[in-house]
Parts: sequence; structure tokens; C-alpha cells
Amino acid sequence: MIRAVSEWRGGQEQACVASPTRRIGRALLWAGLLALLLSTGCASGGPFGLAEGDFLSRSRKAPALKLVREARAADYDVLVAELAQAEGDFELARAAYERAAVKDPTSAFLHDRLARLAWQLEDIEGAVEESELAFELAPDDLEVRLFLGRLYRLRRDFSGLNRVLRDAEGLPLDADSAHALFQVALERRDLEEAERLATQLAELEPDQLRGLLGLATVYEQQKQYDAAEATIRAGLERFPEHFLLFMRLAQLERVQGDREGEIAVYREVLANHPGHYGILQRLGQSQLESNDLEGAVATFSQIVEIYPEDLNSTRRLASLEFGRGRYESAAGLLESVLEREPNHPELAYALGEIRRTAGDLPRALEAFERVGAGAPNYADARLQIVALLEAEERYTEALEEVERLRVSQPNRRLDFHAAALQIELGDVDRGVALLESLLDGSEADLEIYYQLGLQYGASGDPDRALRSMQQVLALDPENVNALNYVGYSWAERGENLEEAETLIRRALEISPDDGYITDSLGWVYYKMAESLFAESRKEEALGLLERAREHLLQAVEMTGGDSVVSEHLGDVMLLRGDKRGALDYYEEAAGLEVRAAEQPELFEKLDRLRKDLGRPSGGQGEAP
Repeated sequence: MIRAVSEWRGGQEQACVASPTRRIGRALLWAGLLALLLSTGCASGGPFGLAEGDFLSRSRKAPALKLVREARAADYDVLVAELAQAEGDFELARAAYERAAVKDPTSAFLHDRLARLAWQLEDIEGAVEESELAFELAPDDLEVRLFLGRLYRLRRDFSGLNRVLRDAEGLPLDADSAHALFQVALERRDLEEAERLATQLAELEPDQLRGLLGLATVYEQQKQYDAAEATIRAGLERFPEHFLLFMRLAQLERVQGDREGEIAVYREVLANHPGHYGILQRLGQSQLESNDLEGAVATFSQIVEIYPEDLNSTRRLASLEFGRGRYESAAGLLESVLEREPNHPELAYALGEIRRTAGDLPRALEAFERVGAGAPNYADARLQIVALLEAEERYTEALEEVERLRVSQPNRRLDFHAAALQIELGDVDRGVALLESLLDGSEADLEIYYQLGLQYGASGDPDRALRSMQQVLALDPENVNALNYVGYSWAERGENLEEAETLIRRALEISPDDGYITDSLGWVYYKMAESLFAESRKEEALGLLERAREHLLQAVEMTGGDSVVSEHLGDVMLLRGDKRGALDYYEEAAGLEVRAAEQPELFEKLDRLRKDLGRPSGGQGEAP
């Protein structure tokens, strides 16, 4: 704060010297304040009442500024208020203006200032009270009336708003009043009044767009789209090539769902402004939204050609090319930018994704390696590298990469990944020990038990895998994956088949469109039928086999084709005695992505059936 005291020296009060204890940046305001002080009460003869020689020869300490000076005119308090307001001290400014208003109660200016300060201090009631006083004192001051109208609008006091913004005949005072009243009418959905006000606004300011655009908005909200378009077109005759009007026209087409009309507007603008960046962007976006991919590619190609430094458009064009399967074109676009900015992390990452999808793993690896350690997507790039190393069965290098990430960015996902790679490399004990070390009795144990179940299963320990998944269900009885895992595991063993059916049905209730759970249910029915055949209960067994077939066919549709599901269908057909049907499904399974760990007998069954049916035998692991 500024000290507000008087300092005495030699028995005389030094009341005319202003010495602030904090620095205020408005030097001109201080100069004005000093001039006011010098002209209103200091002794004559020299500065501060001293003879000129005394002033030059003697050094005095300047006294502090006294803010409250009842003897001074209101102008003094106004200057103090303006200084405080410039510093952002609105409370101090308010107090100064209040003192000035006491001294000059008929000043509309002071009450208007107090109203605006009250509004800044979020005292709406105080702002209205002061603004009403200003209005009473200066009823013809448009600025006062507009501000009071703004306050009434905030309070949703529409009668007060009309009182201050309309004349005696009920017409808006001026264009700004008409615009404020129009906005309120629009908010209240009084479209008839809004249309009248927009028309008046257009008449009040014929060289401006506010009335014209307001009228178009009213027509749009009335769903009179032709009238709205005609209004904007009329505006274009008066304001040719005005971008705002063209954008409003395009928006009208968009609101009506007419993408072709919207695109036509953009092309109309581009005819007179070829290469305009903003319009080309809007055109490309509209083409994308209307599924005109070829058109969008052409537009973004034009943007990239004209604005080669626009990285976002280059990335977007590369994404479009990628989506159309043009991997080399997409990669070439990104590489052309990377030649200029070789270490751009996002572009390098995108290039890696394109190369990986195209099956070019070495070049994908090279692209991901370009993402530097300080980049936000560095960890994601390193995980992509891990996945590529795993795809090339370079598990030791993949594990080394994961271990480095665990040091720099430790998290549970990386722990799980490290454990899986350790088990893949044959160090089952170490991988399991890592997972078990994470168990702490918290809710997070559920995920650890699930990962343990997966790892035990992958390492050939089905008993421990089953126990881990049952622990998952103990913590979360509705866990879909664990329900399916336990149910399917029992079915594989031919154990607890009724309970297995119950678990898998519960999983399907939670996730009814899951093709792999549907396959599990079909497999349970197959195993039930197999048991009944062993008991010579053929009719019951055939009924269950039909249920198995129905569910497995559903699973084929849901998964889009899966080797395990096709093998299961072959097993169903074989148990029914249909060897030809079984062979067809086994051959179909062999032509899909075979999972050796889950299908260890597929090719043996396939060769055996081929021999039984006199078909030529293929090599192990080969599709017919």
C-alpha cells in the first residue's frame, strides 16, 4: 500500500510533497497529480515555499502522499482513483471515486465510473445503483445508457433494458442499442421482435454488416433458409467478396446438410482468391466429411504445394494417403518434411507407423529410432521398437529395451511386459517372481493375478494358470476375460462342464458380441457331446453338437474368421461322422493364422483326414 501520513520537519507540516513508497508506472498521471498539488495551496517564492537558493542548497526528505485530503477538490481523488485503477487496485480506486462523488454529487461521470468499478468487483447490485444515478444525472449520455442496459441484460431485467435503450416512441436509441436489444430478443427466442430489430439496425447503419447478418440469423432460426441466403446474397452485392458473408453462406449450407452447396461456396471464393489458405482448409474438411476422399486429397495436395511449411497439412495428406493404402506416397510425404526437420518426433513416429503397416519392419524401426529422448512420444516410440523386435523374434533386445524404459519411466505395464519377455526367453521363474513381487493386497492385485494366469498358461502350467484366474474372479466376479478363461480351460480338460457353461454364459451376458467367448460356449457343448457319445447317449450328443455348430458359426461371423474357431468346427463335423465337412474346416483353419500353442494337433488331423479320404497330403504347416 501507499503510506497515507504527513511528515513533520522543523515544526512545519510538509503536506504538499507526494512521495509514494511503491512505484507506479503511469508517469504522466503522477505529473498531473503533482501539477494539481503545486497549483492548489503551496506557498509562493520557490518550490514548496522555499526561496530558490534555499531549494537548490538544501536537501529535504520528501513526505509521503496523503491519499485522503478533504480540503482538496474532487479532481484530486479522481487522479488517485485513476492511479489505483491503473495498478489494478479496484477497491482503492472505488474508495477514491466515492470520496470524489461526495464532493461532487451531481457528476454523472463519477457515478458511471463507480458503476463500472462495482461491475469489475462483481458487485452487480452496486453497479446498477450507481449506473442508475449516472443515468438520472445524464439521461442523454449514450455510453451511460448502454452500460446500464448491459447490467440489466445480465440481471435479465428486460423491462429495465427497454427503458434505458429505447426512446419515448419505443425505438432503439442508436445502432448499438438496437444490436443489444436484438441479441436479447434472439436469446429469448422472440424471433418476430428480433427480425424487427435487425431490420432497424440495418437501416441505422447501412454501411455495416451487423443488421444484415442478424436478419439472416433470424431467417435461419425460422428455418427460412431461402430468405437467409437471399439476404446474404443481397449483402454480397453491396459488399462484394466479403469473406464473412461467404463464410455465413457456407454455414447455411452446412446447417441444411448440403455439403455440395457448402463446397460450391468455397469454390466460389477460391475463384477470386486462388490459394487462400483458410478456404482451402475448409474445403478439404468438407470434402472429408462428405466422404470425397479423392477431392480431399487433391485439396490438401494443393495446400502442401502452396504452403510447404505447413506440417499439419502434410501430416493430414499423409494420413489420407495411408488410409487409402498408398503407403509409399504417405511415407514419401513425411520423409520430404523430415529432410528439412530430421528430428521432428511426431512425423518420425507417423512414418514408423506407416512403414510398420506396410510390412517394412527394418525401415519402421529406423523411423521410430529417430524419436529423441526429450520428445513427448518417446516412450511410445520405444514401445513400438519393442513390438518390432518381438515381431522379428529378437526377444533379448526387446527385453533390454523394456528394462531401460522401466528405469526411466517405471510403470506397471512395463513390469508386465518385462515378465512376459522373460518367460518367452525361458526364464519362467524370473518372470513369475517379478509379477508376484508386485502383489501388495491392493485392488491392483486383480490385474497381477490376471497376468500371472496368462504367463502360467503361456509357459505350460495350466493348473497354476487356472488358480490365478480363479483368484481374479474372487476379486472381480464379473471379470469377462477371467470368466471365459476358466470356463474354456475346464472345457479343454473336460471338467466341470456345467459350471464352465455357467461361467461362459455369464461372460456372454456382459459381452454378447464377443466372438471368442461365443467360440468357448460352442466348445463347451462339443465337450459335453463328446462325453455323451462315450456314454452311448447318441441322440443327446447330436443335439449338443448342433448347438455347438450354431455357436461356432456365430463365432466365425463375429471374429471375421479365426483358425481356432474353424478347427473347432472341423472337430464338431468329425464327431458327427462327416469327414469331408471336417476336412473342409481343417483346411480353412490351416489357411488362416495358426496359433501353434493352441492348435498343436491341427496339421496332424488334417493329414490323417486327407489320407482317409484319398486326398494328396500337404507339408506340415502348409495350407492346401
